Amino acid sequence: MATRVAAYEVAARVTDPEMPMLTLEDLGVLRGVDVDDGTVVVTITPTYSGCPAMTAMRDDLVRTLRAEGFADVRVDVALAPAWSSDWISPHGRRALAAHGLSAPGPAPDHDGPIALTLTATRRDVPCPRCGSRATAITSEFGPTPCTALYRCTACLEPFEHVKEI
Repeated sequence: MATRVAAYEVAARVTDPEMPMLTLEDLGVLRGVDVDDGTVVVTITPTYSGCPAMTAMRDDLVRTLRAEGFADVRVDVALAPAWSSDWISPHGRRALAAHGLSAPGPAPDHDGPIALTLTATRRDVPCPRCGSRATAITSEFGPTPCTALYRCTACLEPFEHVKEI
């Protein structure tokens, strides 16, 4: 039990490669840590299928755990349940805001298949710098596919918004 707890504490410190102000735990990607016959088994869930950061997350988890003395480490990927931006912790949301990123609002409620629409998503996004809701989207895709680019029309600052998923 102590090994599992110690391994979890190490895994929980690993940061997201695309948003390093967040740990994988704060992002809600870290789903669990167990020890199976001496092997530390870490389970992570991608923020979306095809996330290019998954390889870096896996490598960072293995490297960090091995550096802390856990010789045998395996990282499993769980696709169900699908990750939700609601899994970002309150600490993670504060970290996003502290770095000038707008945290996602509540994720859309889905029950069953999700219809594909090709129209722009309308969001009520407050500026993370001045708090104004007078904001406008400039691009549906930011530096990472998980973010959109906005501009505040009150303070005129551009910012990224983490999308609701």
